[in-house]
Amino acid sequence: MFHPDTQFLIDHWTALSRRDAVRGGIPDRAALQPEALGVRLPRVFLAERDGEDAVVRLAGAWIEGFHGEPLKDRMLLSLWRTASRPLVAAAVTQTVREARPVVIAALAGVLSAQIEVVLVPLRGPSGVVDRILGLYAPVATLSLAADEPRLLTARVSIGVGEAARPPLALAAVGGRRIA
Repeated sequence: MFHPDTQFLIDHWTALSRRDAVRGGIPDRAALQPEALGVRLPRVFLAERDGEDAVVRLAGAWIEGFHGEPLKDRMLLSLWRTASRPLVAAAVTQTVREARPVVIAALAGVLSAQIEVVLVPLRGPSGVVDRILGLYAPVATLSLAADEPRLLTARVSIGVGEAARPPLALAAVGGRRIA
């Protein structure tokens, strides 16, 4: 069972992805109305995908306060411990490739407070799937000391719901293999 805010974003994104005008199961960024996120907005970020990583374009005040600095133009993977970065990169790729939400269960701080980070894909202005909307959902109140590290530790990630895109398969056309 997910944090209520994680479930809210999953449900909200799923509703957007099922609209008639949506291509490939991924809604446009313009379809997302920030006010629909309500009190969750300070814990939301928007990143622009760049290969396996993404560049943070906007981050809510809670997230910037948690990390202790402005995050605009920071690489998303830089917010995670080095050992966690392959798992997070795989989650970013999975949310885009499978057109579904991915939840990363993580730990924060010396006391290993639990936090969920949900990622959902969005289409940018060009129609390319290059935006990632994320939400931090701490399971309990996080209070970190000023000198405590602000990097997250990913434990596990899970795709939520059915993949909206079929997996890639090889096909042969005229004896030549194509994907």
